[in-house]
Amino acid sequence: MPAPLPNQPVIDKFWESIPPAWRQTRTQIRGIAFEKFQISVEQFQVLRRIRRGSTSVSTLAEASQTGLSAVSKAVESLVRRGLVVRSSDPLDRRKIPLALTEEGQRVLQVIFDEAEAWLATRFGKLDTLQIESIMEGLAALDKAFSSNDNY
Repeated sequence: MPAPLPNQPVIDKFWESIPPAWRQTRTQIRGIAFEKFQISVEQFQVLRRIRRGSTSVSTLAEASQTGLSAVSKAVESLVRRGLVVRSSDPLDRRKIPLALTEEGQRVLQVIFDEAEAWLATRFGKLDTLQIESIMEGLAALDKAFSSNDNY
């Protein structure tokens, strides 16, 4: 049996806390996206990534580690629904940049606003000291995971 790792208690707490919290948050976001807007997980991810700066089908596919055809299908559906618009690049006709329409921006904002309201309710169960501790812990997580290690 291998010796316990020096940071085993924090590793154990990480596995007990972070994945379940993220799963619940992701489930909430997906539920809002589907129930209010009939947007699939893939379509939501496309909208989110366009908002964050991915402006082509190829960069979306790379970011999501998904095939071009699946991303193209999601983009086409979002274009038909008026949430995404394709434009042309005057310098390179092969490039077809993508952008959110005003409606696409509104839909994403509603989803994020409702998700944040849900999170506010969850964090509302905690006192000020617990919130401060979480903030310190999240800063530490950022530090632990922000290095450019090749792991």
